Amino acid sequence: MSDRHIFSRGGAQRPRISHGRGSELFDVDGRRYLDAASGAIVVGIGHGVTEVVEAAAAQAGRVAYVHGSTFASEALEEYAEALAPLLPMDDPHLYPVSGGSEAVESALKMARSYHRARGEDRDVVIGRDGAYHGNTRGALDVSGRAGLRAPYLPWLDHARHTGTPYEYRCAFGEDHPHGCAGRHAQALEELITRIGPGRVAAFVAEPISGAGLGACVPPDDYWGAITEVCRQHGVLVVADEVMTGFGRTGTWFASDHWGLRPDLLVAGKGTASGYWPLGLAVASGPVHEVLSGSGFVHGYTYSHHVVGAATGLAVLRVLQREDLVRASARQGQRLHEALRRELGGVEAVGDVRGRGLLQAVELVSDRASKEPFERSERVTERLQQACRDRGVLVYPGSGCADGVRGDTLLLGPPLVVTDAEVEEMAAVVGDAAREVLGGSAA
Repeated sequence: MSDRHIFSRGGAQRPRISHGRGSELFDVDGRRYLDAASGAIVVGIGHGVTEVVEAAAAQAGRVAYVHGSTFASEALEEYAEALAPLLPMDDPHLYPVSGGSEAVESALKMARSYHRARGEDRDVVIGRDGAYHGNTRGALDVSGRAGLRAPYLPWLDHARHTGTPYEYRCAFGEDHPHGCAGRHAQALEELITRIGPGRVAAFVAEPISGAGLGACVPPDDYWGAITEVCRQHGVLVVADEVMTGFGRTGTWFASDHWGLRPDLLVAGKGTASGYWPLGLAVASGPVHEVLSGSGFVHGYTYSHHVVGAATGLAVLRVLQREDLVRASARQGQRLHEALRRELGGVEAVGDVRGRGLLQAVELVSDRASKEPFERSERVTERLQQACRDRGVLVYPGSGCADGVRGDTLLLGPPLVVTDAEVEEMAAVVGDAAREVLGGSAA
């Protein structure tokens, strides 16, 4: 069998997958891999959960597809009723789509449509430097990843960007951490003022930065200050929970850590835990009320999918029954402590950070100055390969320091990860780091 007709996502030859269970994957040659990245921080409930597959199959056996504009469905209604109380929003209304990028595109259109329905022609969206919100055009425009945006810049000229709370490399220098949140809020307000009154529709941000900056947790007063600025200027707050939702950071949604109540929320990845391509754009009750009264010009062929809803509900039930959100908080703390212990003797490790089972290691050429490695050294890729050679899969990142330089390693195993697997992951990362970067065992 050959992959010569496949437009591959990577040039290197890859092993063929056979099966998975829990936090483990096995290729066709029987080699075991410990999935410390959940693929791309996707798999929350673990690999090989047959009850989820059976729920999807049962729904497909009854009816696999109907258009969302033609039929309502019990599957979607049941899912929405089960999920709504867990969302950090007032009277949430779900718009299911096929993934995170589609969810972001949908939320951007919701924000624009909301203001138009209220008689305001707001046309600008503000994102944050270093952020990633998806690879479709609108999502990429509001993203702040210079390397990903560069090939498509002629198409990306409408969104504006402000700073991101990045405690390890705080933009405010000597005054950090005092007044950090207030300064971010002031910078956002100044940007809104420069753009002009009544022009900014929405502010889009991850409550905790995902792959773009490597699990950066903001100061505790950040979201309160940011939300106050947005409310004062009539700007909708859009929480991107594609990577951080469904228990990943130790609460149902990362917004919960600070009581953030966004106007719009987007989710994906852990929504269906990789068992179905499912994303969500969620509108709060007040936003939905305006949109439903004026009509919302938008739609996808595979939105409101009945099998997707059945899959999402089955995943939700596993998360609840197995108490995996609490497990994420517990095992995330264990992983954080294990990484700090195992990497303590590696001078090239500048920071270990994160919340729950979203943890990151930032690598630097000089710990004192925080100088990043040159991109040509491909440090994170080499470390990823060294971990893979030892049977552990991790998620590499680059560009966190200045858009080009800045290497991170992200770990986000399934929420079912065991104590022994956490210790194994940390030990392998430590061994690999010493091989690639030098240093002694802690």
